[in-house]
Amino acid sequence: MTPALLWWMMPAACWEKRCTVRRKSMYSGIIPVVAQQLHRENIERVVTEALGVSGVSVPELAAIATTVKPGLALSLEVGLRYSLNLVNKYQKPFIPIHHMEAHALTVRLIHHVEFPFLVLLLSGGHCILAVAQGVSDFLLLGQSIDIAPGDMLDKVARRLSLRKHPECHGMAGGKAIEHLAQTGNQQQHKFRPPLQHYRNCDFSFAGLQSLVNKAIIQKEKEEGIQEGEILSCVKDIAAAVQHAVAVHIIQRTYRAMLFCIKNSILSSNNATLVVSGGVASNQYIRKGLQTLADTNDFAFLCPPPRLCTDNGVMIAWNGIERLRAGLGVLHCTDGIRYEPKAPLGIDISKRVEEDSIKVPKLKKKIGWLAS
Repeated sequence: MTPALLWWMMPAACWEKRCTVRRKSMYSGIIPVVAQQLHRENIERVVTEALGVSGVSVPELAAIATTVKPGLALSLEVGLRYSLNLVNKYQKPFIPIHHMEAHALTVRLIHHVEFPFLVLLLSGGHCILAVAQGVSDFLLLGQSIDIAPGDMLDKVARRLSLRKHPECHGMAGGKAIEHLAQTGNQQQHKFRPPLQHYRNCDFSFAGLQSLVNKAIIQKEKEEGIQEGEILSCVKDIAAAVQHAVAVHIIQRTYRAMLFCIKNSILSSNNATLVVSGGVASNQYIRKGLQTLADTNDFAFLCPPPRLCTDNGVMIAWNGIERLRAGLGVLHCTDGIRYEPKAPLGIDISKRVEEDSIKVPKLKKKIGWLAS
């Protein structure tokens, strides 16, 4: 079968410019109107280059698929409009893609993973625990009730003025936190993981961010410096923040594992935990999740870092999976719209909360994760 042409809402060729925008905006994140303009300027060239490298022409394509949800509305609009023009011009089937579904299924491109499996999606815009039962069949166990972990780490990096730190030149916020944390002492600062009294699989990072900001303000007063200057204890704060985020994620994931086994959603004999999304590239968080999986007899799989962050390959693969399964392949695109916000699968988070599963204290061999 001829490959399908698919791309994500941020073309790869825009990535370098996007990072430049991020640096200039002092880790303030993506500027939607700038991202939209970069999409418009680059999408034609990116598609032409992709076709050239692959050695196929548009008439040879089996289908065209594009992210339609969720994401930045202005960026989704550019990708959808461009792809629908191709669909109409060349009379190709169209496959609308859910961004988070694509993240969840990327692992099946490089590993033989049978359904069902538990998937944890960590990024700058999302934090989701779900069970993948099929290509387009998901059970939502929990998600962030406020901001995502990547967003929180970026904001902490901005508050710490890490762009000014000599070791962090050109690094994105979360990456700067991870880098400095490697030589920091997490024991110097204690940040209590969120939602300790809520026995569900939801996440929260806004409150944690507030605690960190208060600690930073206190340290600035103690050291007699102004906001924008680098604290002497910045590495210790980075380590403590990263640790608190890791513990929170791991505790919620632990509950999801127990819930799935208890309710026979996953088999205890061959259960798998898949972790994907940009924050999954954080080696400290990944190591903790790997250890949690090993301790609970779950196989642990995570795409390589280049496929964890948002990329066109994952959209292509999701389209191929849908094409093979005959799911969501449209021959009429009337009424197709982009959706900035869109849930993933069937929400059973209330069932998780009703089960009220107490997460045991982490065992000694993963004691470094204990709060």
